[in-house]
Amino acid sequence: MLDRLVRILDAFDAQNPTLTVNALSRRADVPRATTYRLLDEMVSHGLLARDADGQVRLGLRLWELANRSASTLDLRQAALPFMEDINQLVGQNTQLAVLHEDDVLVIERLSRPGSVVNQANVAGRMPVHLTSMGMALLAFSPTHVLEGYLQRHGKIMHTHHPRLRHELADIRRTGFATFDGFIDEETTGAAVPILDTQGYALAVLSVVVPRGSDTLPAAAMALRTAARGISRALGN
Repeated sequence: MLDRLVRILDAFDAQNPTLTVNALSRRADVPRATTYRLLDEMVSHGLLARDADGQVRLGLRLWELANRSASTLDLRQAALPFMEDINQLVGQNTQLAVLHEDDVLVIERLSRPGSVVNQANVAGRMPVHLTSMGMALLAFSPTHVLEGYLQRHGKIMHTHHPRLRHELADIRRTGFATFDGFIDEETTGAAVPILDTQGYALAVLSVVVPRGSDTLPAAAMALRTAARGISRALGN
């Protein structure tokens, strides 16, 4: 039963924030009769919400429960003042993310009017191999995490990063990752890890700037300063 509940919740994503019951049943691979029954119970608990036209969406109770998570709450609270400073300084969107289940999971983003296109959304997932955030997280992961990831995704990583080991070493040497046009051709992403006491990445702080922008060196420096401040604020 728990597996079915999780599959129903997982059926919603950025491209499908609302679903009909039939679509929900199909995407979750749960029989329609069971979906109707579970839907009524989940709506009663606020885990799902049903619109007047019958469309189903995630409920506010999930947001409430997720925001009680101690690890992400502490991280967000520590990072927000530094993110606001970077947002003002660089004039571009700023985001905070972690490595979770082999994806980059965005846990906070500060938007900026007039900033460049940015595909990162709060609670959204992004691929490790196509983002500066993912590569910075990977470069500063413990050896067993890195090697485990490469065992599972080595083929696609080496397709996009044929000199992967050299790239990761360079990120560790400079302290930040930056890549041009991997997701949007006109932008460059820059990311810096937030480190624990052992020098491993707890999270990553990043910005997206116009490709070829002369603000990139200043952005990288600001990110490094902010990452150290966040680490200190967390007691690392």
